Amino acid sequence: MIIILIFFIFVITFYLGYWRAKNIVQGNIKNLKSLPHYHGWYVGLICFLASLIFFFIWWTSQTHINEFILHWFLPHDLRSLESESFKLALNQIYNVLENKLTSPDTTTSSILEAANHLKIIQNTTSFVFYICFTIIVLSAFILSFGKIKPNFSAGKKAERIILFIFFISSTLAITTTVGIILSLLFEALRFFQRVPLNEFIFGLHWSPQIALRADQTASSGSFGMIPLLTGSILITVIAMIIAVPVGLMSAIYLSEYAPRSIRTIVKPVLEILAGIPTIVYGFFAALTVAPFLKDIGDTLNISVASESALAAGLVMGIMIIPFISSLSDDIINAVPQSLRDGSYALGATQSETIRHVILSAALPGIISAILLGVSRAIGETMIVVMAAGLSANLTFNPFNSVTTMTVQIANLLVGDQEFDNPKTLAAFALGLILFIMTFILNIIALYIVKKYREKYE
Repeated sequence: MIIILIFFIFVITFYLGYWRAKNIVQGNIKNLKSLPHYHGWYVGLICFLASLIFFFIWWTSQTHINEFILHWFLPHDLRSLESESFKLALNQIYNVLENKLTSPDTTTSSILEAANHLKIIQNTTSFVFYICFTIIVLSAFILSFGKIKPNFSAGKKAERIILFIFFISSTLAITTTVGIILSLLFEALRFFQRVPLNEFIFGLHWSPQIALRADQTASSGSFGMIPLLTGSILITVIAMIIAVPVGLMSAIYLSEYAPRSIRTIVKPVLEILAGIPTIVYGFFAALTVAPFLKDIGDTLNISVASESALAAGLVMGIMIIPFISSLSDDIINAVPQSLRDGSYALGATQSETIRHVILSAALPGIISAILLGVSRAIGETMIVVMAAGLSANLTFNPFNSVTTMTVQIANLLVGDQEFDNPKTLAAFALGLILFIMTFILNIIALYIVKKYREKYE
């Protein structure tokens, strides 16, 4: 509701600034240094930024402010608790406040008293927020509204504000990327402090089972990632064998051979595949493709597992077809018509023009589309879970059951897990390896585009 209110404030202040600019010159726009809508943008953006920045600061600090104030009203038995015990008590206070904890046996009088104090504090701070929010918005409006004059350069000011918004947006994107990398790196380093790096990278057995007691078997797990890496590569290769030829040939047909009437029907239908949830592909692989392959294997006297890399790869290839097809089609259509006309003028046929001219000009974009499909295949989880299984087998046989790194990441983080043992921390190490792999693919794509890019005028 606050976000909606902020946009509503922008619209209202925009029209107030627009109205003020027109009325200050009595409708004679020629007397204004900037057009009226620029004045509206200036006032609206000032109020929008002021309210949004204040809301963001309050939203990120409200919980800490409430807990800091609550600490002064806590009963003595809660205030004297140690850090971990106090966190548990604080969770109970929030549960009571949200009506999630109502049992008299688990709710003490101190918890109930603290919950009542916290409710009063939250109501008070919310009231203070709306008062401060109103003051901030009115102050920003009065300052910006008062600057509207005939000689005021509102256009340049508004453009600077928009550039500032673009700068903040790009900074947030970069900061988010850096945060993701650092979070993976720090947790992966904790894992490598307990499991040697060479064992993880070159190990041939994956069994991340950590015993709960010292007398249990399998008290130390095996964390070799090679079976997961081979499984990921095997399924990705199968998927790309299906997706690249079909996607590329369908793109060539739709862009060069198909009549417009067929293209307008086939292209949207093909792209519907991109909108199907991956869980649906997983059901299709598990209930249709995998049994079909097993029946064929039994007929040909070939051993095919009920959950195989081939089933997962085939369905994943079908899923990736629209990505490669749509991107390649757009890239081929972007090739200038003058290249086609020049090739035809030299006596080349349509197929020769496509092979030697169009595909050569579109090669960087097509390679980028293929590498995007590879990244999509490496990061897929649900299809592998339902069609290829969870067995970490070191094999290149597509008829056997395998698993991938993404599946194991999801498997390791299922349930209530504490991030203090190698089994859980292994997920971050696998995530770091996946990040490095996709990063290398992006570098390869940029290198290919830079090397083979040609500018046509």
